[in-house]
Amino acid sequence: MLRKASAITRSKSRGKPAGPEAVHVPAPGEGKRGEDGYLGYLLRQAHAAVRLTLERTLADLGVTSPQFAVLTMLNAYPGLSGADVARLTFLTPQTVGVIIRNLERDGAIVMTPHPVHGRIQQWTLTKRGTALLTACRERVIALEKRLASGLDAKAEASIRRWLANVATELQEE
Repeated sequence: MLRKASAITRSKSRGKPAGPEAVHVPAPGEGKRGEDGYLGYLLRQAHAAVRLTLERTLADLGVTSPQFAVLTMLNAYPGLSGADVARLTFLTPQTVGVIIRNLERDGAIVMTPHPVHGRIQQWTLTKRGTALLTACRERVIALEKRLASGLDAKAEASIRRWLANVATELQEE
């Protein structure tokens, strides 16, 4: 059964009463968007909220969330190929190609040919890239502290372990 878009209300109405046929759309934390929701949906909802906040946090540095992910992985694992970066950041190879070109153009990363397989391009951070990542990390660490507020160290470790296990277990299927 299709509903008319005008019959849907948001939980935070703007002072206009909803009609008798209106459907209440829950805010995050309510109904199926809260503790009664599916875990997968709640993970996606949380991811969307974190990503939006991260995008806003990094915007004035001129860095997007995917660029931050690429910089982070190249810092952690210098010499990765574009394909490796795509796998680690959950981005398509095409998206990573665009990000790498932009980061290289901006002087944040540099390419070196693989010592054995010359066609494979390896990427590493430059001093400029390291400085940019450091500025990003300061903001991301503040966001992570906000995410973990209200958790003690044991609860945070348990959540991190659970999230890592979810990824490991589902990847094996």
